[in-house]
Amino acid sequence: MRPLLSRRRLIQSLPASALVPGIAPAQVGALSPSSGIASAGGAYVNPRKVLLWENTRREFREALEGGSLKAVIVPTGSTEQHNEHLAMIHDTASVTLVAQQAALQLYPQVLVATPVSVGISGHWMDRKGTLTLKKETFLAVVFEICESLKIHGVKNILVLNGHGGNVAPLKESEAEFRKKLGINLRVNAYWDAYPKEVVMKYMESGKLPGHAAEYETSFAMAAFPERVRWEDVDYAKAKPRLGIRTEAAAQQDETFAKEAKLATTAKGEIMIKMAVNWVAERVRKLIAEG
Repeated sequence: MRPLLSRRRLIQSLPASALVPGIAPAQVGALSPSSGIASAGGAYVNPRKVLLWENTRREFREALEGGSLKAVIVPTGSTEQHNEHLAMIHDTASVTLVAQQAALQLYPQVLVATPVSVGISGHWMDRKGTLTLKKETFLAVVFEICESLKIHGVKNILVLNGHGGNVAPLKESEAEFRKKLGINLRVNAYWDAYPKEVVMKYMESGKLPGHAAEYETSFAMAAFPERVRWEDVDYAKAKPRLGIRTEAAAQQDETFAKEAKLATTAKGEIMIKMAVNWVAERVRKLIAEG
């Protein structure tokens, strides 16, 4: 195995800040001496510039009319239980981070739409705190966001997913969305970036993405460590109170908790960089196709 990169070295090499909703602004400072600045190609821009919701209507309109804006990434995630130690916004925060950093690589050609922060999570509803949408509701929200962008003149959209429960419904709907909208639209999960050999090389558990286990915990340790909270976590003590419906699900939950202990910041940094670069290339090809 090749030596793992230090967190500082990897963050310095990344092209964008971690400044997305709820992520500590202090992380931007790790990217450059000026806390509001992040690298975009060979230049430096405010990382908020690639977030649609941080743009004014004039900025968005002029980017479209001037031809500089070529594509939009629509992140989809969830608000759901992530075992005893990870914040429930993890899926949304992680996919938005990857989308923002990929968009900065392609600045000013790409914007990131407001994330869909509640997904299809009915399978976790026996664990407190999870929010869920019905499949039809979730798909309607994603479609209508894409439809809004199409009405404004966006012709290339990547729906970038960060939650396992959304994967099959989105892939099943991809062709229908594309046909109805009449635009160049594709669907991917950001972990499509990792071939099997990469997973086996960096994940001791051999699993990815898993659920709040080695991979997601490593990602959070690297990107937003304040969302990894081991303090006062006693899984054995909590276990009788979890209310998990089936023995198989309870065993899986405990396995994930144990595998989370394999996580490291260095693993997270490597995997984040791979995902960002892969998504940037995916959007670059999407633009070329369009």
